Amino acid sequence: MTHNELKEYNEFYTRNSGYVSAELQEKIRTTKVLIAGCGVGSPIAEALVRLGFVNFLLADLDVVEKSNLNRQAYIYADIGTSKVDALEKRLKAINPDASVIKYPHGITKENVKEVVQQSDFIFDTIDFLVLSTIVALHDEAHAQKKPLISGTTAGWGSAALYFPPSDAPYCDFRKLFSLPLTGEVDTESYVGHYSHLIESLEGELDPVVVKVMAKALTIMEDGKPCPASQVSVGSASLAALATTITIKVLNEEQVTSSPHLLIVNLLKTVTDKGVAL
Repeated sequence: MTHNELKEYNEFYTRNSGYVSAELQEKIRTTKVLIAGCGVGSPIAEALVRLGFVNFLLADLDVVEKSNLNRQAYIYADIGTSKVDALEKRLKAINPDASVIKYPHGITKENVKEVVQQSDFIFDTIDFLVLSTIVALHDEAHAQKKPLISGTTAGWGSAALYFPPSDAPYCDFRKLFSLPLTGEVDTESYVGHYSHLIESLEGELDPVVVKVMAKALTIMEDGKPCPASQVSVGSASLAALATTITIKVLNEEQVTSSPHLLIVNLLKTVTDKGVAL
């Protein structure tokens, strides 16, 4: 990057000053982030580019549908367009200097090693039904010791797991969800391994939110793609949560990691007593 390009970059993100040090902003500028799943991953990508991230790898095989527009970073004109193309357009509309590498066939067992090698930080928001792909991504991130955040919306909030680089012999994701520690998982039941995630959210989220999420899992039990209910607040919450975790990690601060689940419950926030003024 030339002196003038760096000057322009710093001017673009000058309002981060006070919250983001010059050293941290440079880490942000040079970190290559992989968005694996450009559905609810798209608001994360937008939050990242607005903070100063400019190196992106986008992996998703879907196209934008009308039903995506209530919570993903797309517009009506994007309908029918590949999500990786639409998200690239969105990111470059915010910062034309953003660099984007696209994987329009998504994460596969054939490309996962190459994709992870090019990444410094990984965001897993792959559709839950594709268990084998999720495991392949986590296995490779663990093998290459790349930090990974796995997140989901949870009604009017969100939940995320942070998997730091580890010397452990097995992938923490497999252990956490009681999957075989090695080998294929094609015959494993998604619902059977993820149902305890919903159970862990009981008491932390509004009962209606837990009920809706549990219903989605019930539909998935038959192997059917499920149009799980999600709202824009949940996606915005996930973007804020995932971005904040990333910043803390890059700033070498302590972050709660797996097996502890980080939960944002905005319904609880607005009904708490708050701070008396």
